[in-house]
Amino acid sequence: MGALVGSIAGAIGVTEFTLGLSFCWFGAILLGVGFHLRDRAYAPYSSAVGWSLLGLFFYLQSSHFVEISDPILVAMTAGALPAGIALGVWEVRNWETAPESLVWLRGAVVWSVIPYYTVYSIPVLNMAFVSFTANSTEWLLEFAGLGSYEVGLMRVDLPEGEVLASQWEGSKWFLTEPLGENGFFVPLNHSDGTPVSVSFILACSGLQSMIIFVGAIFALGSVPWKRRARALLIVLPTIHVLNVFRNAGIVWLSDTYVEWSLLGIGMFDFTHSYAAKFASLFAMFLMAIALFDLLPELHKHILKILKPIMDIVSGKGAKSSS
Repeated sequence: MGALVGSIAGAIGVTEFTLGLSFCWFGAILLGVGFHLRDRAYAPYSSAVGWSLLGLFFYLQSSHFVEISDPILVAMTAGALPAGIALGVWEVRNWETAPESLVWLRGAVVWSVIPYYTVYSIPVLNMAFVSFTANSTEWLLEFAGLGSYEVGLMRVDLPEGEVLASQWEGSKWFLTEPLGENGFFVPLNHSDGTPVSVSFILACSGLQSMIIFVGAIFALGSVPWKRRARALLIVLPTIHVLNVFRNAGIVWLSDTYVEWSLLGIGMFDFTHSYAAKFASLFAMFLMAIALFDLLPELHKHILKILKPIMDIVSGKGAKSSS
């Protein structure tokens, strides 16, 4: 699939990066049409194409997560394309009787994808989130007495090498060229100037977790804004604080136990790709449970969306179709 997208990009004269990002934007816009203009005749087809394009975009990211050995994100991105196509088919077939929970899911995805990729696509915002995350983590490490560190200068990882952000010639207002694996990043150093083996990128900011809750809460159209705003005021600071503790833990463990390994997995890969991922998912699960008391509508929608999957797992789907 990646080779096919690359061939199409070459044929129309754009980079594979630009074409992939356009799948994301067009998919989100088309799905947004299905959410905000659901009374229009073309809305079901708009939603179906939107689901498929977003599924394709996330599916194309799976090769990157294979390269960096992140099994959780490999599984999540690889399943995005079949899931997107399945949701698109479900939309077209059941538009007239679309459950309220499916409408909520459209809005939740739209208002998760658009804010995140707005930050990602606007370098000045991207760098601001990275810098804020790095400085917050450095402050916590210093406050907890876990070492003396300093945040380095913002850098840009390009395919041809790294450069200081101040020397980068790209647009600061819209990302028009592919970046390297680290994108915009800030290195962390000891106070004596020696480098630490950990740098901060946008993925370290916890923005993905925040945006998931923002989309899910924003899409609750039947809930008064006062309750939605209260939920956001609870969720966003909590995720940021937990994420700073996560980052500080990864830095300290990776910097302290440099030679540690388990089955060939170093401390950084173990803490970042395994321990921290599971801890983050568990924390998000607990936070969702806490929100259900304030927003029972959110609980109802999630249960209804998961019901077909749970029926298949329990065997009910197979019994009913036999």
